[in-house]
Amino acid sequence: ILFRLFFFHVLSVATFCWYKILHYFFLACFPKKWSSCNCTISLTYLFPLIILEPIVHLILDITENPEETEEEIPVVICAAAGRMGAAVAAISSIYSNTEANVLFYIVGLKTTIPHIRRWIENSKLKEIRFKIVEFNPMVLKGKIRQDASRPELLQPLNFVRFYLPLLIQKHEKVIYLDDDIIVQGDIQELYDTKLAPGHAAAFSDDCDLPSTHEMVRSVGMQNTYMGFLDYRKQAIRDLGISPSTCSFNPGVIVANMTEWKHQRITKQLEKWMQRNVEENLYSSTLGGGVATSPMLIVFHGKYSAINPMWHIRHLGWSPDAHYSEHFLQEAKLLHWNGRYKPWDYPSVHTDLWENWFIPDPSGKFKLIRPDS
Repeated sequence: ILFRLFFFHVLSVATFCWYKILHYFFLACFPKKWSSCNCTISLTYLFPLIILEPIVHLILDITENPEETEEEIPVVICAAAGRMGAAVAAISSIYSNTEANVLFYIVGLKTTIPHIRRWIENSKLKEIRFKIVEFNPMVLKGKIRQDASRPELLQPLNFVRFYLPLLIQKHEKVIYLDDDIIVQGDIQELYDTKLAPGHAAAFSDDCDLPSTHEMVRSVGMQNTYMGFLDYRKQAIRDLGISPSTCSFNPGVIVANMTEWKHQRITKQLEKWMQRNVEENLYSSTLGGGVATSPMLIVFHGKYSAINPMWHIRHLGWSPDAHYSEHFLQEAKLLHWNGRYKPWDYPSVHTDLWENWFIPDPSGKFKLIRPDS
């Protein structure tokens, strides 16, 4: 409002000045009988308005339609067969807790895309802005070693995060989220995470939040590089990374696409995938799966930090380990990484996740509960 008052004040002064200039111009150049004519006054009064009218419309359009210039927040989430309800709950939680201009990139395989599209278009999520992106699993051919103790970690969509610049091309900054999360804060805060110069991504360290240490110890979970890389292998020792170095979890990523492409991060990740196929450098029996290990290598010492409250994890590691209710309420993002997912049974803190779940209109996806 203040801006508009100031603008119209300036416009009024400009109009008056223009009127005086043109009025004297007409007096000097035309007969006196013309200069006293009403048409002279009309012309000198209307002329500045004719000139300034486009400017008026432009400024009014900008002030009355701020959403057209609002920055877009791209959020990438995968929709995998058998766990599509996870993506729906994640999207629902993000959309419900922000006024930001979020554009969801929902990545799926060719066979699953029709299902997630119908789910969104036939539920209250039909109001979201989204794009469906098909991921071709052939890009992974020859890059995955088929010996994991958790075969679900070998699913093609688990590697989508490696190929962000190929899938999402028009954005400078992108958020990637695993599907087994819910967001309780405003996603704008996560998007505003500062990345240091030369850093292609920001992650949350596994040692960064004292409140989670007891949970980690209670389930015997690793939070160092030793838990993901096989230090018996010479190729790993040659990296010069201490096995006690704190690891990070790539389930929440804020990425700079320009730096990612400049540093050829995707090529580096593929290189370490292929080396694992040949040399078995890391295995899911040691830690959290074959997608985490190459990222730990490639991003070692070259990533920025995400606010710890924006990635409270380990909720899926044990059906018996619990966080305090107060701590969970303060959390901005909850992550059920591990075997025990909130749409399955057994699992913990399922009520927090189920608050955001939207039932499948087709009835194909069903929650597993003790009484079901």
